[in-house]
Formats: sequence, C-alpha cells, structure tokens
Amino acid sequence: MQTHQENWNTVNLDNPSYYNNRELSWLDFNSRVLEEAVDDQNALLERYKFLSIFSSNLDEFFMVRVAGLLDQVKAGFNKPENKAGLTPKEQLSAISEKARLLVKSQDKIYSDLSSLLEEEGVRIISIDEVSSKEMSILENFFDEQVYPVLTPMAIDAYRPFPMLLNKSLNLAVVIEEKSLEKRKELELDGNLVIVQVPAVIGRFVEIPQKGQERKFVLLEEVISRFIEKLFTGFKVKSVTSFRITRNADLTIHEDEAEDLLQEIEEELKKRKRGAAVRLEYQQQHSSQEVIDYLRQVLEIHSKDVFDVQAPLDLTFLFSFCKKIEATHEHIAARTFIPQPPIDLEGEGTIFEKIAKQDVLLHHPYESFEPVIEFMSQAADDENVLAIKQTLYRVSGDSPIIESLKRAAENGKQVTVLVELKARFDEENNVQWARELEQAGCHVIYGMTYLKTHSKITLVIRREKGRVQSYVHLGTGNYNDATARIYTDMGLLTCNEKIGTDAINFFNYLSGYMERPSYEHLSVSPFGIRDTFIELIDKEMDYHKKHQNGRIIAKMNSLTDKIIIKKLYEASIAGVKIDLIIRGVCCLKPGIKGVSENIRVRSIVGAFLEHTRIFYFHQNGAENVSLSSADWMTRNMENRVEILFPILEKHIKDRIHDCLLLMLKDNCKAREQDSNGRYRYIQRNDNQKQINSQKILCEEAIQYRTKLMTANLNSVKKSKFFNFTEFSLFRIKAFVPIFKK
Repeated sequence: MQTHQENWNTVNLDNPSYYNNRELSWLDFNSRVLEEAVDDQNALLERYKFLSIFSSNLDEFFMVRVAGLLDQVKAGFNKPENKAGLTPKEQLSAISEKARLLVKSQDKIYSDLSSLLEEEGVRIISIDEVSSKEMSILENFFDEQVYPVLTPMAIDAYRPFPMLLNKSLNLAVVIEEKSLEKRKELELDGNLVIVQVPAVIGRFVEIPQKGQERKFVLLEEVISRFIEKLFTGFKVKSVTSFRITRNADLTIHEDEAEDLLQEIEEELKKRKRGAAVRLEYQQQHSSQEVIDYLRQVLEIHSKDVFDVQAPLDLTFLFSFCKKIEATHEHIAARTFIPQPPIDLEGEGTIFEKIAKQDVLLHHPYESFEPVIEFMSQAADDENVLAIKQTLYRVSGDSPIIESLKRAAENGKQVTVLVELKARFDEENNVQWARELEQAGCHVIYGMTYLKTHSKITLVIRREKGRVQSYVHLGTGNYNDATARIYTDMGLLTCNEKIGTDAINFFNYLSGYMERPSYEHLSVSPFGIRDTFIELIDKEMDYHKKHQNGRIIAKMNSLTDKIIIKKLYEASIAGVKIDLIIRGVCCLKPGIKGVSENIRVRSIVGAFLEHTRIFYFHQNGAENVSLSSADWMTRNMENRVEILFPILEKHIKDRIHDCLLLMLKDNCKAREQDSNGRYRYIQRNDNQKQINSQKILCEEAIQYRTKLMTANLNSVKKSKFFNFTEFSLFRIKAFVPIFKK
C-alpha cells in the first residue's frame, strides 16, 4: 500500500508520459460510443442510434477541435500543449490516424448491422438492386418531388466554385463536352457541376412492399440515377457523393460589440461558410480526379480526406430508426418513463414540500416535471415577488420559457441570464432572449469573455410577513427534452444561507459589485478550483492521521492540469481515488509511484452520463457536493459555474450509494490502464451482471410500485371506500412504466 512516507516533491509531475492528450482522449471516448453499436446487449435499433451519435460527435470534433488546431498551424503556432507535450501538427497527425481507423470500424459495423436488420425484413438497398417496377416508382418520385427542388451549380470562368454549406451532402457531377481553360488547368476531363442533395427531403426513400417487409433507397442514389434529366444534351460521366465539414467555432469580439445579440447573429451566418476542415466521399462510384480537384479547391490536406464505404453522414439513422420502430417494436429499446421523485412524496404545494426538507431530483430516473412545476407555480403564485434564472440550453418548445414569460406578464420581477454563447445553441438562445424581452423579462447576457454555464433558479416568495428564498441548483440544463436521456441531479432547497448566496450571485451577474463572499456556494472563475484544491489537501491531512483517505469524483471530462497534479499528490500520499469520467480524461491512472491509488472508469450506456458529483470521505464526516462544472480548465477559469454542497444526511447517503453502484458496474463500464487504454470491466462467468443505469431504473420503479400499493391499501381501508374511485385510482397507479 502506498503511504505518505513517499514525498511527492521528488516526483516530476510535469512528465508528459503521465498525461493523455485531450484530443486523442476524446477520440477514445467516441470509440467507446462506437462499441455500444457492437454490444448485442443493446436493442438492434439502439445500436444503429449509437452509430448515429458517433457520426454526430465526430462532426462536432472536426468543426471545433480539429478546426482550432488547423488555425494554430496556419498561424505558425508550434508550442506543445502543456500535458502530453504534443505540438498542433503532431496532434493533427495522430488525430488523422486514429480517426481513420474509427471510420473504418464504423463502415464495418454499419455493414454488420445492416445484415442483422435484413433478417428482420428491413433493408436499405443499392438502387442497382431494385426491380424495373420499383425503378418506375422511384423515377416518378424523382420527377414529382425531387427534380423541382434541385439546383445544378456549374463551375466555369464566370461561375466560381460555390460556397457549400457546412455538413451538406453534395454530388459532384462530371458531364462531357465544353472543355474550358479552367478545367484544363485543374486537369478535369469534362465540365463539373455541383448538385446539393436537398435537406428538405427525407434522406431515405421507402419503396412500398407487400406484408411486413420494408425496403429503402437513399435519396442521393435516386438523384444520381436520374441526374441526366438535369443536363439535357449532355452525357453524365461520373457522379461523386461528398460532404464538407467546416470550421464552426464562433469568434465573438465582445469588447467591440455594442449589441452582443447582433454580433452573434452575424457570426452565426459565417459559421455555415467557415474554412473547410474535412472532406468525406463515398468510395463506391467516386472519381479520383474529382476528389483531387475538390481537395485542391477547398484547400484541404490529404490527411483530412476520408473515403467512406457506409453512407455519408449516418446521423440520418436517428430518423430512420424512429420510422422503423413503428412496425418493428421488438428490435427497439424500451423507453423508460421517469418516475415521481422520492423526496416529493405527500400532499401540498411544491413550496410546502421544499420547506419541510431539501429535495434531491435524480434525472432521468426521476421526473423533471417537478422543476417545470416549480417554475409554473412560481409564475402563478400571488405571493411570489421575483424569479431569477440562468439559461444555457433549453428545449425547442420550452415550458420553462413559457413560465418565465407568464410570470413577467403577471407582474413579477423576472430576471433571466441567457447565455448567447452556448455552442450550437446560439441561434435558439438569441430567439429566446428576444421573446423574453418582449414579454417583459429583464434579460442579461452574462459577463464579458465568460460563458455562464451555472444552473440556478431563485424564487423570492412572501410568507407570513417575511421574504423566503427558494432555490433550485442543478448539474444539467433546464431542458425538459434532454432531461429524459441525460443523467443529472438537482437540489431544491429553502436553506437560508444558500438563498442569500443565490441573491448575491444574481446581483453580482446583473449589476456592479465586488465578487461576493459566499457561505455555501463556490463560484468560478477560479473559486471552484480553489475549493477543490483545499478539499484534496484536507483529505490528504485526514489520511495522514487516520489512513482512510477516499475521494470519489464523477464528471464528463478531466483536463485541468492543476487539479490532476493535486490528485497525483493525493495518490502518492496514499489517498484512494475513484474517478468516473465519461469522456476526456488527461490523467493516467495506475502509474507506479504516481497514480497507483487512482482508478479511472467510463460508463457509456443508454443514458448520457452528465452528473457532476464530488465525494470526500473526511474521516466519516463526508463532504458531498454537486456542480455544473467539470474538472476542465475552461470550467475553472473561463466560465461562471457553481459548486453547491449537499447538507442533509439522507441525501448524502443516496448520492454516495449511487456512486458505489457505478463503481460496481460490470456491464457498461470501461477502465483505463496506465497506458491510457480503456477496456471493459472483466466479469467472471458466475458473477452477477451489474448495469448501474438499469438498476437505478428498476429502483425507481420499485419505489413507485411500493408507494402506489401503500396508497391503494390506504384507500381500501378507508370507511369512505368507493369502488368506482378505487378502480380509477388503480388505473392511474399502474400505468406502464416502460413504453415504446
């Protein structure tokens, strides 16, 4: 056992071999997502969805992370990053190699899954496989619904290469005759025309079949087959399907922006036309001379060109699976219905329940509905004086937004901080900001150069001649849609000191005042990191005295070097550390003399693990806190984040039990070794399967069933028992907890 006798000062904790590169670690995470498409424990259509998620993730990675590295190379920046010590060029080279292997795996998995789906009577076929009768159906579809929408874009001396939209699917068509000078220069034998595959038409075309069989052809294949109809008098020599990924990171010059709303709207227009960072083309039927030309005109390096055997842009599999589920329920995953929260049992308004005790909400096992109800009751309650809330991401048809607007219309003081810089939600948030302002809400946009990522709501209510604060704090967004598929925790409390902290927090964001001193909250920039450094130091001190040091931390990503080095110090001191990190982890566990007391595991399952939980044993006193922040440098230094404590023992115990369950997961958990590689947790043949997400679903159902049974028995024993009412109650109590 490692003891405190070893002095961490003798170890060089800056050694690059002790760290994983952030970008390569992210690709490892996406590889784990891809593994879920292979796992036959998942329903067949669920496996297709993981392929789609993998594809979507890789798009964003190239649009943001690879684009940023390419910008550094173009600017001549060649300084190694501060952990694994790789230069931008070295990172791009390693990314290209690893991404290429992942894409090849994706191709094979798509082919394997297609074979399994064919056994179920569902096929996505090549247009070459359709019968003459079916071809006639497809031709009518093309003539009536596709042809009128298509716009061929010729390229010649008077018509330059078009500005193709980010992530759009396109066909590069070479037609005979008219060899122009420009084409000769580019060594293209023929005239080139670009035809965009219209996104307004569904990506897959169903060919009607008898019985249960279902057959589909992809839209780009239909267009390719009948594309000569666009070029009367010309012969089509080749059709190449391709797709461009562009730099989509926004550059906001806040010091020069008089109106941040307008500045972001302008930048959003540029996003669709950023520099190309990746070119994908479908290997089958492609023309190499066209690919060479596209690479040249788009100024894309050969390492960023990917030939793909599967269809391009597998994100279409989301909508495809939804269509198939209607007739093939047996190969779809059962959808879990979130259950009523344990801590909100009993009669009374939500304010009355919070007044009795702090309430923990654990989504999606427990419903997000209480958060919606909290906002709705606050909007309509005549005793509520003010509502203040931060919004980072919300759903498309958000009940939260509706409650805020209604509250303002009811005359309450409503202040909403809308984070306009929430990546890929900027456009939605601009729209929400305008709507809230029109409804009479006071809308603020956070602090210059900082993203406000914290999740907090403050409700000020008049009660018995005094003012009472009610606060909701969470690890996830106020988004009722993602709350069904992201694991998150929230706390509802009327703790007086937390209420005061919340008031000071909002006043700090919206006005002019020095940074407040908080009683219970820790707030970044910098405040949260300082708190964690202090907590880790304290745990080392406890361990030195009692030899029982223990830290468990769960988050999305760990990249902050200052915290990683502090964890290495704690490991050298003998503190046992378990890290549950879904995505990027720059820390390497199990290195002798450095991190041998640290274990790192990642859980990738049906739900996206999004909860941020931090547990410090403290010789049995147990410090437990939740946060909107990961242990990433951006969360510590460049964002407004909140870390909040769990003060009541029954909630601490619940959270600790959840962490211990995740540490026992042997179905969906992978563990990282000292070389940075992840492998599934090994399970003996006679060992019980532990799927933490599945067990938490079952526990939520068991609690609800137990509660409903108790209520039914109470109704039946009542001297006012009424059979009709009992029957209605029974129907409500036992509605299905899973649905298709």
